[in-house]
Amino acid sequence: MTTVALLSVAPVIEGSLAEEVAKAVAALDEFDVSYETNPMGTVIEANDAETVFAAAAAAHEAVDGDRVSTVLKVDDKRTADTTAARKVEAVEEHLGRRAKRER
Repeated sequence: MTTVALLSVAPVIEGSLAEEVAKAVAALDEFDVSYETNPMGTVIEANDAETVFAAAAAAHEAVDGDRVSTVLKVDDKRTADTTAARKVEAVEEHLGRRAKRER
């Protein structure tokens, strides 16, 4: 997989966003992508940018609300295959440890 993206979809509402975010994440299941949700968004991996854009658009449409805010950051590396996990591993190699810390 060569396209890695960070997607954040949220309705502009009061209270918890969890139910609406779950709808956005569930919409990704209709596409040939792998994904991992974290507290600030969802990392998506696909073979091409077009698939990421289509999946992100479906996630955006899945959320109810008078106003929906969507942010999509795409890394479309065209010269080599990579994965989100490999990107983290490269940072960890330079750190000499895991790139995670608990308080």
